[in-house]
Amino acid sequence: MNGRAPKQGGAPDGCGSCDDPAAQAGTVADVRRESASRLRIALRLAAVYMVAEAAGGWWTNSLALLADAGHMLSDVAALGISLAALRTASRAPTSSRTWGFHRAEALAALANAIFLCVVAAGICWQAAHRLARPEDVAAPLAFVIATGGLLVNLAGMKILGHDHDHGIGVRSAWLHMLGDALGSAGAMTSAAAIALFGWRWADPVASLVIALLIVRSAFSLLSETVGVLMEAAPYHIDVDTVRAELEAISGVEDVHDLHVWTITSGMDALSGHIKIATGTVSRDVLVRARGILRERFRIDHVTLQIEEIHDPDS
Repeated sequence: MNGRAPKQGGAPDGCGSCDDPAAQAGTVADVRRESASRLRIALRLAAVYMVAEAAGGWWTNSLALLADAGHMLSDVAALGISLAALRTASRAPTSSRTWGFHRAEALAALANAIFLCVVAAGICWQAAHRLARPEDVAAPLAFVIATGGLLVNLAGMKILGHDHDHGIGVRSAWLHMLGDALGSAGAMTSAAAIALFGWRWADPVASLVIALLIVRSAFSLLSETVGVLMEAAPYHIDVDTVRAELEAISGVEDVHDLHVWTITSGMDALSGHIKIATGTVSRDVLVRARGILRERFRIDHVTLQIEEIHDPDS
């Protein structure tokens, strides 16, 4: 969001929009280019170590390592889906898709959340079998490989950054890597427990913990994504507070049909109808309303309809 001043002309009395489509599109495009660059670097890191961790899990017979490699596979898929979604979302609007393809990011995040749940279910199934019949694990080597996985995931998280301005697709990939980093820590712990105390059951238990972490990340992501797709109000905006602020403007009698939603991460939109008393200058109300929405709530994409009503005292 930027802090440009509201336009003073160009919109007729009775309705108004404070967004500058060209400037806003440019800002979103810049963010997407940076996000795509981060995703490409993180994707390469995750793909290389996924192969190493899978080979290490097979060599050491560690289910925790194999589970972590499976989670890293979901990381690679998430990063690839998010990168493809960013490219799709950058396409220009068409006459039939007037908002463009911004929601591709939300659809990618939804696919990632579902994929996470499938991976978690597979890990749980394997862990249940291992708990019934614990197997030997080459713990020292497993510990070294898990440590490498933790370092790779921490590097990937640093590259992606936990920044809400970089979109839901990047945040979904960040959540994948967070869960995988915790999974690597769990694999390290289980390997240490086996090496020091001979607790072979620690390997499938660590796998179950990893699965729970994956499910938690999935549901958090799923909740946010469904909110965007269902056009729910953004979590950081209280619609009742927005209504009260608009109704407090001098000359405003009522605010109705007020809608606030997220088009894509970093692009919130608002539309509504404002009733003003007879004699109130609609242009003044529009300028004041747009200033409040931009400065207090960081909403730039605004469409307001002014409706004049008769003042009962006149």
